[in-house]
Amino acid sequence: MADKLRVALVFGGRSSEHSISCVTAGGVLGAIDRSRYDVIPVGVTREGAFVLVEDDASTLTLGESLPEVVDNGTRVLWPESAASRELRVVDADGSARSLGDVDAAFPILHGRFGEDGTIQGMFELVDLPYVGNGVLASSVGMDKHFTKTVLAAAGIAVAPWVTVTRSGRADDAWRSAAREFDLPVFVKPARAGSSVGVTRVASWDRLDAALDVALAEDDKALIEPAIAGREVECAVLSGRGDAAPRVSVAGEIVVTGREFYDFEAKYLDPEAAQIVCPADLTGAQLAEMQGLAARAFDAIGASGLARIDFFLTADGFVVNEINTMPGFTPISMFPKCWIASGLSYTELISELIALGLEAAR
Repeated sequence: MADKLRVALVFGGRSSEHSISCVTAGGVLGAIDRSRYDVIPVGVTREGAFVLVEDDASTLTLGESLPEVVDNGTRVLWPESAASRELRVVDADGSARSLGDVDAAFPILHGRFGEDGTIQGMFELVDLPYVGNGVLASSVGMDKHFTKTVLAAAGIAVAPWVTVTRSGRADDAWRSAAREFDLPVFVKPARAGSSVGVTRVASWDRLDAALDVALAEDDKALIEPAIAGREVECAVLSGRGDAAPRVSVAGEIVVTGREFYDFEAKYLDPEAAQIVCPADLTGAQLAEMQGLAARAFDAIGASGLARIDFFLTADGFVVNEINTMPGFTPISMFPKCWIASGLSYTELISELIALGLEAAR
């Protein structure tokens, strides 16, 4: 049997989605095909230190408290140049040792400082193959303002929006533009996920407080009108070689007992929402949605994977967001859509690694 590939699984990170990234890591560690891959778990603390973490999926699950990467005193050292693939670690006692050459990095960081092209740029600098989207697509997909700008230019319907920056907040032109929308509106950080920093605003006198929350996460926020429609999503994988992107069946988020699909509904309250996959769509609706998802994937120059989120309105599909590193636990929408399309969770992990290696050739 050929030697197994060695994969550095990178998770945690400096963003507000640190714990969700850890949960994703637990899912991958528990399901990756150990007959094909050796895994080096590399945690990123909330302060940005790369530490060597125990290979134990049970420590990275949702429980009474959210998991996190603890600084254990180790420091993982990435290859110093494109001439090496060696990963090293300095242990807590100061001694250094080799972890061997790695074939690919698998970053499953959500949010800023990981999903936004930053760590992808680091891997590019040392010519280390990695799973997922490149620098540009990661950066565009992380920023909701620029995602919408690119998709609108490609002729893909997106929800209308007004962007407010910290520096431009004193200029009331944005306020007049936002009041053109009907209430309620949603205020959200431009570069955050998992519904962190998102507020539903039903009265204009609550708008500034909602902006305070969003701008605490990022220096730019979006104001969007509520869209009446079903929340449907599908998962995308790059095609092999020059083949077109592959799009899964659709899933649907059905929220009960909450105003919207917020952080608690996603991760802490199992009764707040239901993930239905496959979604109840006609053949024509599914085909249209899959075509739009592939177009959106190509429009931002995506590679590897993405989840495309839509509203299905009375007038058709509207793209809400593109997630270039979607939630990846076994119960998340991205793997659920592929499982319903005939690709198991373990097979999906292997396919993503294969796509990362192919993109590096």
